[in-house]
Parts: sequence; C-alpha cells; structure tokens
Amino acid sequence: MDENTEEFSVEGMHCAGCASELEQSISRLHGVTEAKVNFSTSTLRVRYRPHTLDRAQLIEHIGRIGYTTRRAHEEASTPKPLWRRREALFTGVSGVLLALGLALSVFKLDPTLMVLWERTLTLSTMLYLAAVFFGAYHFARRGLHALKTFSLGINFLMSLAIVGAILIGEYVEAASLAFLFALAELLEEFSVERARRSLRELMKLAPSEARVRRNGQELLLPLDQIELGETLVVKPGERIALDGLVLSGSSSVNQAPITGESVPVEKQPGDAVSAGTINHEGYLEIRVTKRAKDTTLAKIIHLVEEAEAQRAPVEKFVDRFAKYYTPSVVAVALGVATIPSLLFGAPFAEWFSRALALLVIACPCALLISTPVSIISAITSAARHGVLIKGGAYVEELGQIKTIVFDKTGTLTTGELAVTDVIALDGSSPEEIVRIAAALESKSQHPIARAIVRYYEQSAPVQALPDAQDFVSLTGQGVQAHLDGREYRVGKLQLFPNSSHSEAVRLESQAKTVVGVGLAEKLMGLIAIADKIRPEAPTTIQRLRELGLEVVMITGDNEGTAQAVAHQLGIAHYHAGVLPDGKVSEIQKLLRQYGKVAMVGDGVNDAPALAASTVGIAMGAIGTDAALETAHVALMSDDLSKLPYLIELSRRARRVIQQNIFFSILTKLSLGLGVFPGYVTLVLAVLVGDMGASLAVTGNALRLAHIKPKRE
Repeated sequence: MDENTEEFSVEGMHCAGCASELEQSISRLHGVTEAKVNFSTSTLRVRYRPHTLDRAQLIEHIGRIGYTTRRAHEEASTPKPLWRRREALFTGVSGVLLALGLALSVFKLDPTLMVLWERTLTLSTMLYLAAVFFGAYHFARRGLHALKTFSLGINFLMSLAIVGAILIGEYVEAASLAFLFALAELLEEFSVERARRSLRELMKLAPSEARVRRNGQELLLPLDQIELGETLVVKPGERIALDGLVLSGSSSVNQAPITGESVPVEKQPGDAVSAGTINHEGYLEIRVTKRAKDTTLAKIIHLVEEAEAQRAPVEKFVDRFAKYYTPSVVAVALGVATIPSLLFGAPFAEWFSRALALLVIACPCALLISTPVSIISAITSAARHGVLIKGGAYVEELGQIKTIVFDKTGTLTTGELAVTDVIALDGSSPEEIVRIAAALESKSQHPIARAIVRYYEQSAPVQALPDAQDFVSLTGQGVQAHLDGREYRVGKLQLFPNSSHSEAVRLESQAKTVVGVGLAEKLMGLIAIADKIRPEAPTTIQRLRELGLEVVMITGDNEGTAQAVAHQLGIAHYHAGVLPDGKVSEIQKLLRQYGKVAMVGDGVNDAPALAASTVGIAMGAIGTDAALETAHVALMSDDLSKLPYLIELSRRARRVIQQNIFFSILTKLSLGLGVFPGYVTLVLAVLVGDMGASLAVTGNALRLAHIKPKRE
C-alpha cells in the first residue's frame, strides 16, 4: 500500500511534554501510520496513506491544535522572531488587559470612591476574562486536544487551573495565570531556540548557490542544479559550496566550520576541499566530487539531527518518572480540593484554590526539558568544534568512562614513515648517504623507499636525483644498483660485513627501523626511519591521565616498537602484536575490568574494536564515510587534543543534567509542601514552579555551549 512521508518544522513546542501531546494527536488521525516528533530539532515526521489523508488536511489539523508548520529544511527554516508571532501578540494583549483590570481595581482602596468601584467592578471582571481569553488561547486549544488523548500534560493542567479559578470567582488569579503561563511558554521557547540555533547555523555554512564554469561561461546556479565533474569557481573570501578536488590555483582554506581547526590549511591542485569551508586569499577552481546532499557537511548535519533525536538513558528515566509523577500529584490535588471541606468543614474555595496551585506545580515542564536541552547544547557545541557525537547516550557514556584505549599506527602516530636520523660512517657525509640511498630507492615502491626519496627531495630540492643503473631487488633484504660506476646496496644491515654497530643498536632501541647504505664490502652509513608520533599526542595523554583515565595502547607492532612508543608517551599499559580480531578480545577484557571503555582508532581497520567498546571514537573522519558510519564519536580532523575537551564536555553535561533534575524535583517538592499551609499561591506556583524552574534549567544547560577546547 502506497504511503507518503512528510517532514515539518514546528513552531510552538515548548517542552518534551508538548512534543508528546502533538505526537499522540497526529498518531490518532485516520490514515496516519506513524508520527514521530523530535523536540530537540523541533521537527515532525509523518507517514500516512494519501488516499485517506492529504497534506493540506494534515497541516490544518496541526494548526487547529495550535502549532505552526513549515516544510523541514526550507531556506526559510529559521523561525520568525518571537515578537512577530501571534502567540506573542496575544500574550502582550493579555498583559495589557490584566494591567487595566488591576488599575481599575485600585479604586477600591479609597472609601470615597466606592460608587465608582461598584460601577467598574463589572468592567474589571470583563477585562480579566478578556485577558484569560487572549493569554490562554493557544495553550488551552492544545490542552483540549490533550484531553482527547487522555494526556495530563501541562497545557491541560494549566487550562484546568484557570477554569477552576474562574469558577470560584478568582478572576485576578485566572487572568494572572493565563498571562504568566503564556509568557513563560514564550520565554521557554526562546531559551530552547538558543540551543537549537547552533544546528541551524551549521545548516547555513554551505551557500545555497555556487559559481560554475559551464560552456565557457560563469553561471550562478542553485546547488541542486550542479552536476558531478563540473568546475566551481571560488574567489577569495567566498565559502566553498560543494566537496571537490582543486583543479587549479592555490590558497589557504579555513576548515574550522568542519574540523574545528583554527589554523587555515594550504590547498594546492589535487587537494580535497569540503563544503562549508572558507577560501581565504587565493582563486580556486574545483572539480565537484559530491552532490549537495552527499557532502561531508550534509552528512554531519544529518548525523547531528539524528543524534539529538536519540534519547539518553537518563532522559528515558525522566520520562518514566513524569509519567507516574503527574497523575499522582493530580490525585493529591483532587484530595486537597475535597477532603478538608467534606470531612472537616474547611472553606471549600480556600482549599480548592490550593488544589489548583498543586495542579500548576504538577506540570513537569522543567523536569522534561532539563535533559534534552542539555544534550542539544553538548552535541551542537561539540559539532562546532569538529567533534561529532552520534547521540545523547554517548554523551552520558563518555562522562562515565574509566579507560581510554588507543590504536598506535595512524592514531598516536601519523601513520606515515619518515626519516629521523642520518649517520655517516668511515668519513662519508650525511648528504652523500642520502643521495646514494635515494637514487637506489627511487626504483622501489616500498614505504621505506618512498620515505627516503621524500626526505632527499625536501633536503636537496635543487639537485636532480642521480640515475641508478642495473637495479636489482634483493627480496626481503633491500636493493642493489650501480651509481657513478660503483655497485651500492641499501637495505638490512645483514647485507654488509661487520653489520653490528653501536649506533644501530641505539636507534633500534628507540623503535626505529635502521637501513644500511654502502658498498658490498663496506657499510658507509645508517638511515633511521620511524612512524612519527603526533605532536599533540604526549600532551593529550598527559591531560587524559590528569582527568583520571587509565590510558592503554593496543598495536599490531612488535614488542620493541610498542615499548618505545609507550615510553615516549608516558603510557604504562600496552599490548603489542595484537591482530585486528585480537583487539576485540582485549577490549572485552578491559570492559570486564573497568566497566566503561572508549576506543580511539582510524574508523576503518579498527571498526570491530570501535564497535565492541562502550564508545568508539574515529580519527580524521572528514571525507571518510566509513569513519562517520562506524564510530559513535568522530573527530573530524586528525587532532588528538580534542579528546580531553570531549571528556570534559561529557562530564560537565552529566553534571548539568543531574543538577537540572535535582533542582526541578526539589522545586516542585518544596512548592508542593508550601501549598498546604497556604504559603504558595497560584501566581507564585507559575512564577517559580513553572516559568522560573524552566528558565533556570535551560539557562544552566546553555552553559555547555560555551565550553571550548584548550589551545596548547
């Protein structure tokens, strides 16, 4: 059976309770097969049967409930400013009417004006009722729909409290409730929008159109009209609109929007560039390699949206708690309204008013909003600094890990061999040793050979590489060729007589591979080659240890190499000679020992170990689809220094969530107890229990957005 799927951006959702009410209402529509509301991103996804229900009817139903919709991800997806919305206008009118009613009531204070007071009594009452109408217009409609789905949400409870206040003649209380709650909803939405704003800013990083050279002309075209292989023209100061490869030109490109790197990266012909990055001073022509929907930036946005939709375990606990908490308080409120007057002859109006205050306090808005806003702030803050967290569950897990495991090659090291030492023996010069080795190794494709040739080209860029003759590969040993009329060898020390040398022993103890250079009868020099440790690795390891984490290294390299690297980085625990499937076993052992383990790897070769760990963290995920899909967390650049920031952010997020939950429950409990002796009125319940508590937890959560990686 055919089904349509629509996704909308929704305005007017103030907390997770509103989202739940909307979801239930849409789900009950005839023809709807599935409805999912994501409060974090303020989106609604609906799957429905088009022959039963059409899009216009769906939008009309959502409008009747009191929400405004747009197609998700439209260019106009930024919500209207609050002051331009009808909710704000109605709230303002309600406040003015309430103020006029209170002004007329002042006449009662002067005995000489009693006649005037009696004449204005009806007018002030009408003003209060009008204030109720405008203030409660939007949330009362939602409350009525919530009643149809048997949901005791905040909109229904507040509407019930206002009706109750009117029934007992407390018109000032009713008008104050309507105005203050409408104002509270606007302020809550404003606060939540500040948390959501980071994602919209991420979506705006790529321009909506780009300059393309087509048929000899430069055209400004929408991104969806640009095909693969076409040439983008990017001038200085412009954003790069699509992923691609530089065809011509050179420039420095600011990759901070994607990777969080503060230093621009030089780009030359053949280098990859990403959508959303900024071209600085040069002119670039770029061949498009990915369409707009497939760029790295588009994938990041999609993953961040999905991450914010995934609820953390503590959020699920809060939802379960609120599910039982709200009906329990409603039951208590019912008892407060009836038992004192029925059994003890207490004034009904007085205790009914206290019951209404309890209903207001029962609204779990602050509690429901406390966790998702914290998660939104943490995930979007991390995304702005080049760290992609794929869900609230991983924010919570990262804040609890005890051990962090590193792969060595490509993670703690650069993964690229480089010459570290050149030692000349028997009167030779280092330059001569490098020249001979590079000439012979230029005929080979071995990684060690490429490292030697690259070193020669960097150290002697003007001199052409001499041509070696009669090249022979000595399988498993090295190479041999004629140069300047003499036969030279480059390779293992066993190729030369008296190969045991103190310098070679010293270099090998530092986990370096030693290559001999010389004649068949004489060793002329040594070249040491190693996989370089990342410059930021020692400081990162130190800071992780200062954070109280156990740091472990797992590598497939031999014991000597592993020991040397571990010693240089200050890692006490390491496992050498571990094959890929063995890494999973080591992770499982650490999980049994420590409980929570994070694994840092390259996202491809380490995929099984990343999946087996509590949280898998992939390095250098920019442009690497496998890394984005495999890991729970992706570092967009090869920057290990982001790891301490990630741990600190997650720990802070857990603390903020705990603070918010504790504060919400304590506030509700304190106000609830204050209702019985009459200390807490309806107005105070709204000001403190609803508006005050919601703004407090939101403001506390927004502090997470200001946490930044430390620069070394």
